[in-house]
Amino acid sequence: MTPGPCGYNEAMYRRRFVQAVWALPASLWAGAADSVRGILELGRGDQPVLRTASGERVLIEADEDSLKVLRDPRLAGREMEILGTRLGASRFRAGPFYQKNILVIKNGKKYLVTYWCDVCSIRSYTPGQCACCQEETELDLRPVDSPP
Repeated sequence: MTPGPCGYNEAMYRRRFVQAVWALPASLWAGAADSVRGILELGRGDQPVLRTASGERVLIEADEDSLKVLRDPRLAGREMEILGTRLGASRFRAGPFYQKNILVIKNGKKYLVTYWCDVCSIRSYTPGQCACCQEETELDLRPVDSPP
């Protein structure tokens, strides 16, 4: 059996490279416009707010699924980085949910926010009940450099 025009090893490395690139949150390699980093707090009406290192309170606006994640009480008080667009001195719009623009910073390392069902071994990206067994999913932070 002869290898194709690019050889078996070259094709394998190319495939692994593509898999590694797709495993990263899209916003990290797509050149997100801006980011904000701080401690997540829930403001009035469950409106997510980040308190930056300088003490500034930045109101976070986002799509419905991103807001579900940002309103998860298990994330309150954690250091977060949100990628998106600054709308003013105290307002920030998170990028689209599908780009996985919400990251937790823990010991200087970035983690993707995911949720895991131990019963069904199903991963989801918003908090709530498992799509299969209806049990509550557990917060499962995944290092950005590992596959989701």
